[in-house]
Amino acid sequence: MFGSSQFTDVPSDKIATVVTYLEMRAKPSVDIEARDLPGTLRRVKNPDVDWYLGVYRRISADLLWFSRLVMPKEAIASIITHTDYEVYALDCGGGDEGLVELDFRTANDCELSFFGVTPNLVGTGAGCALMGRAVVAAWSRSIERFWLHTCTLDHPRALEFYLRSGFTAYERKIEIADDPRLAGNLPIDSAPQVPIIKA
Repeated sequence: MFGSSQFTDVPSDKIATVVTYLEMRAKPSVDIEARDLPGTLRRVKNPDVDWYLGVYRRISADLLWFSRLVMPKEAIASIITHTDYEVYALDCGGGDEGLVELDFRTANDCELSFFGVTPNLVGTGAGCALMGRAVVAAWSRSIERFWLHTCTLDHPRALEFYLRSGFTAYERKIEIADDPRLAGNLPIDSAPQVPIIKA
């Protein structure tokens, strides 16, 4: 043990992650739409849940995104079809390769609920271009704060990316949840960088 460090046991069928909350309190003054998208960004109104989950799974194939996978489809539909919830897809010539979700359901706030591109676009600059469009869309409404949370199960450079995009970290939490692979919500070989620990 070093200094005042504290360690907490995590049950073998669980996963633990550090969650960082970030916010942007003003619309950026620089041109954040300068980068070209590798496709067309379109607003998807009243998205079909099966379509949505297909894109969600493809984006998170190498990660352990699971929050939508453990929700009933009716609950997902009630969120993504809400009038104050916007879903955007990045169409790259016949396939949707990116997802942006903006949640305006809380007054004066916009949450970037989900944001990502499929593994084949990671590292190509597509994420930066997509973030520029997300920021513009968020601040197109009368809000006081644009915020999100990311975690250590996300892409290793996700936190750095959000900080570079103009967000400031303001809170950190620990989340402990059922391992979605052991619960059957994701293939057992998903996210090999996070080892499965069985009892």
